[in-house]
Amino acid sequence: MADGFLGRWSQRKQAVREGKVLDEPVEVKTLPVVEAAPAPAIPAPAAPPLPTLQEAQALTAESDFKPFVAREVAPEVRNAAMKKLFADPQFNVMDGLDIYIDDYSKPDPLPESMLRQMASAQFLKLFEDEDSPTKNTPQEPGQDHDHTDLQLQPNHAAGADEPGRGTE
Repeated sequence: MADGFLGRWSQRKQAVREGKVLDEPVEVKTLPVVEAAPAPAIPAPAAPPLPTLQEAQALTAESDFKPFVAREVAPEVRNAAMKKLFADPQFNVMDGLDIYIDDYSKPDPLPESMLRQMASAQFLKLFEDEDSPTKNTPQEPGQDHDHTDLQLQPNHAAGADEPGRGTE
């Protein structure tokens, strides 16, 4: 490793730190100098003047808006030009595909009928019990149920004299 590139580089760096003269001369490549006549100076094209606010206010739908969006243009001139551009019906009509145009910061309230059916609204006791559709009312002890205190749901089984009831 000491003979490789990193070893040589480390040795040279250490020698420079100690102030030693480097053993290997550094090659400086120079290009041959060619005597040539100086080229005639080409004048830079004059930059067109920056658009003004009056020019932005005079824009029409057929005007060229490119000069108004250059970096050097003042922001108020650029904004006035963009207002003129987007005042054209071709550019200011919504296409119906914009899904982010609604104001989603406004809450969309649930209808009261749906809110009454929610278990969380019943748990939080947002409504009185008499309005709740799932109010538990004690049932009269029936003849067809032995333990009414263990009955969780009403017994919808067919009675003895109803069709579908088997023999007992």
